[in-house]
Amino acid sequence: MITPLAEALSERGFDTLTPVQAAVIDPELTASDLLVSAQTGSGKTVAFGLAIASTLLGAEDRFGLAAAPLALVVAPTRELAFQVMRELSWLYARTGAVVTSCVGGMEMREERRALNRGAHIVVGTPGRLRDHIERGSLDLSSLRAVVLDEADEMLDLGFREDLEFMLDSAPETRRTLLFSATVPPAIAKMAQRFQRDARRIDTIGRSDQHADITYQALRVSASDSENAIFNLLRYHHDQTAIVFANTRAAVNHLMARLANRGLATVCLSGELSQSERTHALQAMRDGRARVCVATDVAARGIDLPNLSLVIHADLPTNTESLLHRSGRTGRAGRKGISALIVPPKAVKKAERLLKWAKISASWIVAPSVDEILQKDEERLLTDPAWDEPLTEQQSLFASKLLEQQSPESIAAAYLRLYQERHAAPEELLPPDTKPSVREPRDFGPSRWFTLSVGRDDNAEARWILPLLCRAGSLDKAAIGAIRVQDAETFVELSEPRAEGFLAAIGEEGVLEEGISVRALDSPPELPMRRADKRDGAATARRDHTERRKPTHRRENADKPDQPAGRAPYKAKGDKKTPAKTSRSDVGSNRSERAVPNVKKPKKARGDGADGVQSSRTAAARDTSKRFTPPGKTKSPSKKPRNASSKRGGGSQPPRRGKK
Repeated sequence: MITPLAEALSERGFDTLTPVQAAVIDPELTASDLLVSAQTGSGKTVAFGLAIASTLLGAEDRFGLAAAPLALVVAPTRELAFQVMRELSWLYARTGAVVTSCVGGMEMREERRALNRGAHIVVGTPGRLRDHIERGSLDLSSLRAVVLDEADEMLDLGFREDLEFMLDSAPETRRTLLFSATVPPAIAKMAQRFQRDARRIDTIGRSDQHADITYQALRVSASDSENAIFNLLRYHHDQTAIVFANTRAAVNHLMARLANRGLATVCLSGELSQSERTHALQAMRDGRARVCVATDVAARGIDLPNLSLVIHADLPTNTESLLHRSGRTGRAGRKGISALIVPPKAVKKAERLLKWAKISASWIVAPSVDEILQKDEERLLTDPAWDEPLTEQQSLFASKLLEQQSPESIAAAYLRLYQERHAAPEELLPPDTKPSVREPRDFGPSRWFTLSVGRDDNAEARWILPLLCRAGSLDKAAIGAIRVQDAETFVELSEPRAEGFLAAIGEEGVLEEGISVRALDSPPELPMRRADKRDGAATARRDHTERRKPTHRRENADKPDQPAGRAPYKAKGDKKTPAKTSRSDVGSNRSERAVPNVKKPKKARGDGADGVQSSRTAAARDTSKRFTPPGKTKSPSKKPRNASSKRGGGSQPPRRGKK
């Protein structure tokens, strides 16, 4: 290993190298192309930085004057590109390397000026790098190494053409290093085309998948997913966390809910500008924010310091997303937790994901209120502030406080202040609890009344209910069933309130102008409702079809010499031909035909066979038609319900226009 790089690693605390880092610095691989697969969080960035060092520096310890770039590193996302640039900057700091970035969403003129000043290593995203190459601001003639980081993700995001363009533009003598968590057939095909005798390095099989990550599957009730997320964050209050959702709308919703509950939260999604995404990540790094809510855009390569908790608010769509999301924690030997929020309808999906990813997870429930409060007490009693020495000013204030208050009062006040800084945990339903079903209430003895309005007057239950409450001095609890019929409406009232209702409407029994009320001696005989008709619906349709079928088809169906559905043949000479009828003979010849004189139901304009009934039903369902009591004039802007009535039902011939 080159001395400046070894010193930088020692300064950063790298006592031992990870398996992938140790594998790529093998002296036998110094000049070879590499196809490397390693699990997320295994230190791939440092690995390819070490791998290309001898190619870029040769026998020297420092770079010369910066000119055309010697190495090109391509990353799928802007965040990952900036992270790679930071990692390579400290790794090559003692060599005098100039590392610059070309990333979409940033100022292109500034990048062009940086390239003109010269750079040893350029890190960027595929689209922006191709733009610079096509514009002539990025010169690849001196390139010695090309690194594709997260190559499988770049292919998934549709960057195949950009990658092929850059690799075709680079010198054929370059080294090509492909780093990827997985090696699907598309990556293998690209390696075969653009690499020369590539050496394969696979470190995933040497250890368990994410051995430093503890997987938990939290079973929650259908309505408690967000409350379970909040309780989990409260339980791990002193740790940095990232919450993954599948959509931008879900990210914005979760961020607002968590921020309203007092958690320092930022979000990360594709709809944010590059500046907003950079500020969000920086807030997580410097401790101003503790929770990041993100889509999968942040699942690749993002390394947040001390991130110990990953929560899957929405289950990932595949095992690759599950592994990359979880890989944000448990990095570089640190321990972490990956928690899946699993409502009842997602249990089978979660089981399949864990099985296909070959992950063993603990099925648990979300932390309860008592567990969170107990955890708060533990954090309070073990706070490092108890061991810090007192200053002179603090000692004087403590003496004054003890003179005025007892130690118990001081401790209780401190506990209250501590609890006020944190939102109260949520009470959770048991995971197996189903949504509560509304039980039918026992209405008790009742009396029935009839109102003189119905569907023909566009009456609806939602307008009749407030009308009864207002005119009859009733509350909703005193009103039972409301059954709207064509010409009247039946209403059920509680028997103890019936007398008061009659007294309120008076002897004339009028609710409002044109609406009268009459008491019934017994419950009305109501027609079957839709649920009761469902069992006989098929039979009714068959009967209706049979009734509509012409009689002559049934009578003539079994006559071979007279096809069903045709008029009888009439002899004309030696041939049998259908009888001809003129337009004037239609009435006289009708009796000669086998077709009976069946009276068809009259159709309303624009309706089917049951046009009148269907128009009434449609009007009753139309919520835009507000109920108008009889005797009151409707708005002149509204058209009559049956426009054909204005024209005499269509019996008059249409008027001809003027020629």
